[in-house]
This record gives sequence, structure tokens and C-alpha cells, in this order.
Amino acid sequence: MLDKREILYEDNHLIAVNKHAGMPVQTDHSGDMSLEEAVKMFIKERDGKPGAVFLGVIHRIDRPVSGVVLFAKSSKALVRMNEMVRDRRIDKRYLAIVSDRPAREEGELVHYIERNSSKNRSYAHTSPRGDSKEARLRYRVVGHSKHYCLLEIELITGRHHQIRAQLSKAVSPIKGDLKYGAPRSNPDGGISLHARSVTFDHPVTKERMTIKAPLPQQSIWETFKELDL
Repeated sequence: MLDKREILYEDNHLIAVNKHAGMPVQTDHSGDMSLEEAVKMFIKERDGKPGAVFLGVIHRIDRPVSGVVLFAKSSKALVRMNEMVRDRRIDKRYLAIVSDRPAREEGELVHYIERNSSKNRSYAHTSPRGDSKEARLRYRVVGHSKHYCLLEIELITGRHHQIRAQLSKAVSPIKGDLKYGAPRSNPDGGISLHARSVTFDHPVTKERMTIKAPLPQQSIWETFKELDL
């Protein structure tokens, strides 16, 4: 069941929720409770709705990733938000913890992502290959500790496992991401990639909005809690 403290923003058209690592956004082969189902159940019980609850999935983040996820509560909002996604008018920022510091403090990574659906994995290539698609992200170093480096990621394109594949290829695997080469898993089974914020124009009021998800309550993130992120 969804805890109301996990709701980051809500009005008649949108609801933004802080997803914990390990929970799928939508139902997958595991049959585990999804965030979409949890939000629907929460709204239905809270508002005493007798019928089905409308909830549109605007975007997704990977199961082992934490952070902000947006849903539409009206069909009008869903159509308009889908247009923004298609036109790349939603600014998505992530925080990633890696072991190696990039050669440059900030920059843009450009690769060609090839997806292997049977393995649920993507491969980042430096040149086009097969049915690969161009993937772009911008990064900057925003903090570091004795063993780790914290990167802020601006996602320009939205490919399957893009941040995970690109960082593994060009910098180092994200902490805990065994699928992309990390040496050890995280205690909670998630990875140290957090969807920190989304910025967009509200689909109805047109107000410019930024919704942030607090940092996960884990010791590795505590290292960076004093930073202005």
C-alpha cells in the first residue's frame, strides 16, 4: 500500500510519487505489486471511488532505480504530457553514484544503444550498429567522497537502460548495478541511481513546475546530503 508521505505533488490532473528501489512502475513478469497499482488503490480507498480509477503512466524508471515518477489523473493531462515526452519538453535530472571520477568534470555522452530484449539489457556502442538508436545525456560531477563520485545526469534521450549502459561504457558502472558491471550489489537490491527531479509546464495551468524526490535514506546517500542538489 502507498504511504501518503511518498506523494510529492498532487492536483486534479497529476500525481507525482517517490518510488523506492525494487518496485516496478508497471506490472511485470514477477507479479509483484507495481507503483501504478499501489497509486490506484490509494486513490480509490482515500477518495471512496466506487469504480475504476483512471491513472495514466507518463514515464517509467527502471525497477532498481528510485525517485520521482509522474502519473496523469485525467485523460486530458495524459495526452498533453505524452506530447511533452515526445517533444522532449520534460527536463529529467538523475543522480548517480559511481566509483570512478570522469576524465572531465562535465560533458555530454553520445552512444548508440542496442537493446537485447531477451536479456533485458542494453549495449552502448560508439558508432551505429544494427538497429541501435542514438542516446545522449549530459553529466557533471557534483560531489565526491573517498571511494565514490556523485554525478548529476540530464537525460536528453530516453533509451532503454540508457544511463546505466552509457555510464558503464564511458565512466564506470553505477554502484550496485551488477547487470552493467558493478562488482557488488547494494544491500536493498537496488542501484545507486535516483530520479531526482522533473521540470515541465503543467498540462492545464501552464505553470512551470519542478518536482523533486528526496534522497534515499541510505548511508551511501548520507555522504552527499549536505550538497545543494
